[in-house]
Amino acid sequence: MSTAIPAEDPPAERPGPRERVAAAIGLLDRPLTSYYLVLGCTVMLLALGLTMVLSASLVKQIEETGSAYTLLQKQAVWVAIGLPGMWLASRLPVKTFRALAYPLLLLSIVALLLVLVPGLGRTAGGATRWIALGPLQIQPSEPAKLALVLWGADLLARKERLGQLTEWKPLLVPLLPGAGLLVLLVMLGDDLGTTLILLTIFLGLLWVVGAPGRLFVGMAGLVCLLVAILIVVEPYRMQRLTGFLDRSGDPLGARYQGLQGLYALASGGWFGTGLGEGRAKWYFLPHAETDFIFAIVGEEFGLVGTLVVLSLFGLLAYAGLRIARRVKDPFTRLAAAGATAWLVVQAIVNIGAVIGVLPITGIPLPLVSYGGSALIPTLIALGMLLAFAKREPGARQALAARGPGPVPRALSWLGLARR
Repeated sequence: MSTAIPAEDPPAERPGPRERVAAAIGLLDRPLTSYYLVLGCTVMLLALGLTMVLSASLVKQIEETGSAYTLLQKQAVWVAIGLPGMWLASRLPVKTFRALAYPLLLLSIVALLLVLVPGLGRTAGGATRWIALGPLQIQPSEPAKLALVLWGADLLARKERLGQLTEWKPLLVPLLPGAGLLVLLVMLGDDLGTTLILLTIFLGLLWVVGAPGRLFVGMAGLVCLLVAILIVVEPYRMQRLTGFLDRSGDPLGARYQGLQGLYALASGGWFGTGLGEGRAKWYFLPHAETDFIFAIVGEEFGLVGTLVVLSLFGLLAYAGLRIARRVKDPFTRLAAAGATAWLVVQAIVNIGAVIGVLPITGIPLPLVSYGGSALIPTLIALGMLLAFAKREPGARQALAARGPGPVPRALSWLGLARR
């Protein structure tokens, strides 16, 4: 009597390219996508920043201080201060951010006024941006960006709830005078780069709140006129602009820094010279650890490294706009869009100056360039985005379903968790 041999199951078909693309797109629809994108991009850019600050500054620091790690240690201290601030911001409710808006705006105005006081303000690179507090130097214009985001979002959210955004006057008053005061104080310190970012936040808030097209175009034109006036009235800015427009003149003067940045990028090739092997930092490229750190990335990691940095900022922009689109609360939507506009446009302006498609403005690359005054407000803003990402549809349920966090899990593995 013969026994039947069961037929073998046909081999499972491997998913094709179309199915893989569909699966990858499906990952972007998960509730916590924005949360993990913001967190992951922040951590990777911070790690890259610490690495590049060491690489870009070691030659100069060895000569000046005898240690290659001087700026790295300072930046690590700022990171150690900023990360707890980011974590705390990620756990704050929305009402706390709204409550902090007006005090932070007032403190920013007072601090910007102190910059203009002789003996307190410090000037470098043609701009008076810092307050000297003993060994520390603080740049008040950096927290002013966060203050404008929170205050502008709270103001427009209240007006939207009351239905007062149908006419131009309630839309612009007092938003325009408040933003104008911050811009004026920063302009008095000759800081064009920060002025551009503040104006970008202002225009971003108007765009998200749904300002009429004619009004938005008028404000954008006014911003362009203001920037043009700021460039014309200051000789060193005119030199930078003419050096940017005239590619053939003054290679050892106004165009020197930009040319050295391009040389550094070009020498990197596809995969770079290797970490720490770049030559531009050997006193060829000024401000390599701050304004032109992207050039050092391109020299030592090549085109591949620069594309990774661009991808990280692109993902950060996507995550911020996704949060602004998916949340329901008007304040959350406006604050998320304003913070995203601030960070992404600042990265675009910095990278554009390094690759020669924009004039040099002297603003840092977020999370990568050296400097604590810029790093800490940036990390708090990213913590705020993490807090807002938890308010997306389905995010709270997904967080609750994750189970305990990494610290309780580690304690349970060690047998130290509470029973």
